Amino acid sequence: MAFDFKKEQREFYLPKRKPEIIKVPKMSYIAVRGKGDPNEEGGVYQQAIGALYAVAYTLKMSYKTDYKIKGFFEYVVPPLEGFWWQEHAEEIDYGNKRAFHWISVIRIPDFITKADVNWAIETASKKKETDCSQVEFLELEEGLCVQIMHVGSFNNEPATVALMDEFLLKNGYENDMNDTRFHHEIYLSDARKIAPEKWKTVIRHPVRSGKQ
Repeated sequence: MAFDFKKEQREFYLPKRKPEIIKVPKMSYIAVRGKGDPNEEGGVYQQAIGALYAVAYTLKMSYKTDYKIKGFFEYVVPPLEGFWWQEHAEEIDYGNKRAFHWISVIRIPDFITKADVNWAIETASKKKETDCSQVEFLELEEGLCVQIMHVGSFNNEPATVALMDEFLLKNGYENDMNDTRFHHEIYLSDARKIAPEKWKTVIRHPVRSGKQ
């Protein structure tokens, strides 16, 4: 049976609908960076996601090609994730989507190296006849975070974030978002098939202890 991160590491993908503190170790991803409204039809974001998935599935299916990845085992492609921020903004303005900067990522198993990703980028670009050159290998250690399961539209996230902030205040923590630590979302629902009020999204924020 293929390894499934969501089932084997539930603490990172299936939190409860109330805030919790978690320490996230270093993980490997394929990533695309960009700026702009993610809802723009055929826009930069949607093109980036297409390239990201092309590379993700090229890596997943590599065992059926002549290219062999050392230590490979079959796995389920994990859900799409996104790191989001707006320059010079203490709080995210959800109404100004054009101002979003983002790093969209898909997690990859630790046995996949940067060289393997480079192979997949070149292979996917040729096979899919699309430019995947913006995809990159990324290692990231989020460290101490607060997370929660948000159910509903992305536009309703501020109410869930308020619950997270209240939890931090009561438990001696502070938000620690900066130039390298961002608002993080993990998308567990297929927005094409499920109504917005039922979308499930993990929201994760970097934190630090507020006790000096």
